[in-house]
Amino acid sequence: MAEHAPEQTSRKASQKTNWHAFANPARFQRFSDRILPWVAGATIISFVIGIYYALFNSPPDYQQGETVRIMYVHVPSAWMALFAYGALALSCAFALVWKHPLAEVAAQSIAPIGAVFTATALMTGSLWGKPMWGTWWVWDARLTSFLLLLFLYLGYMALQNAFDDPVRGAKASAILALVGVVNLPIIKYSVDWWNTLHQGTSVARMDGPTIDINMLIPLLIMALAFKLLFTWFVLLGIRSELIARRIRVLRMRQIDALHADS
Repeated sequence: MAEHAPEQTSRKASQKTNWHAFANPARFQRFSDRILPWVAGATIISFVIGIYYALFNSPPDYQQGETVRIMYVHVPSAWMALFAYGALALSCAFALVWKHPLAEVAAQSIAPIGAVFTATALMTGSLWGKPMWGTWWVWDARLTSFLLLLFLYLGYMALQNAFDDPVRGAKASAILALVGVVNLPIIKYSVDWWNTLHQGTSVARMDGPTIDINMLIPLLIMALAFKLLFTWFVLLGIRSELIARRIRVLRMRQIDALHADS
């Protein structure tokens, strides 16, 4: 048994080295250089196809009429708001527990994008709710928990800059993000747990989607487009933050060199 221990230790060390090598900023820059044009192109193509199908190749709803087309922005935005927060929490966990080199940078890039998706879902939901419910806003479980999600995003970003020490700010905001994960199942199951005006799930159901196939196809295409957009902007955000950090390090070195000369 003892003779296998060095081999196992070596294998674990190799896996750890490979994992952190992939997260190396220089390697990430090279990786993003290759993938960004493809992601950008796929995003644009998906939006063009999705918008065409949503506006010209999907029928109006028999009850909601043409206002149902708000769904093609509202629903993907809501899905991405939840997905982005999950990605934010996961990045924060990697940053806190495993000290992942790019996890903190990824979390900082994800947060404002997720906040925009959440705000978009809330605004389009309000526009959609006015003709259906007769009001812009109701304090039911789904809408209130989704508003709380927006506050969690904003709180994360505020805590990032609330401390003079960036390390303390990153740690505090990461803890907030992890605590806020409890809100995700509340949002998901709020329409099942409480009596709300918001309609229940019509796509991801055990017995299959209840939405018409001519509406489902453009909805899924738009969902793909939003996910590609998220990927595109996160990659750009990480690259920008890495460059900004590199510039700050170079400036600090110049200042230290000037002080040393004087």
